[in-house]
Amino acid sequence: MASKYQFVDNKFYYQGSDVPQNRFDIKESATIHEIEKELLEEAYTILYDELDEDVLFDEAYFISLHKRTFESLYEWAGEFRDFNMAKEESRFCQGEFVKSSSRKIFNELQKDNYLRGYEDKPKEEFAQKLAYYKCELIALHPFYELNGRVTRMFFDMMAAYNGYKFIDYSGITPKEYIDASIECVQFADCSRLETIILNGLSK
Repeated sequence: MASKYQFVDNKFYYQGSDVPQNRFDIKESATIHEIEKELLEEAYTILYDELDEDVLFDEAYFISLHKRTFESLYEWAGEFRDFNMAKEESRFCQGEFVKSSSRKIFNELQKDNYLRGYEDKPKEEFAQKLAYYKCELIALHPFYELNGRVTRMFFDMMAAYNGYKFIDYSGITPKEYIDASIECVQFADCSRLETIILNGLSK
């Protein structure tokens, strides 16, 4: 299977596969995806238990989610990419600007108090904010791999902090979610993602 991403220099995956090079030299796609899934489930439990009033959803926390979840499998866990990356027609933030763009996003999030204090505000207002920042991070695509799952976890923890359940995406198809993400990257349009998040938010 060919790599799902396009790189200028594709030494990141094992040759002819979509499996990233890993600490255990596992080359079977099904096996590596199952391990990733187990690590993610474990991380959700740990991170949810750690939520308290002192948690800041800042850049360091975002990076820590990726590193803590996947460092046992990948040496590059928690590291921002410095090369360009595209997926079909979607071109993510250029590698040389990932760090500066990330700082800009999280500086803006800081001014929004990391979206804390939305327990008693209208759900629509919270969904709008979540969608905006999620679109920004989807377009940033800062890590080598596993961006989608870590970004989703980041906003699930943010929702839980504000008294909501994890965002429920079961009412949509994977294609609908991908299409909404593509609109974020290609057109800076988060309206479809906002609707998805709003429908998936519940106390």
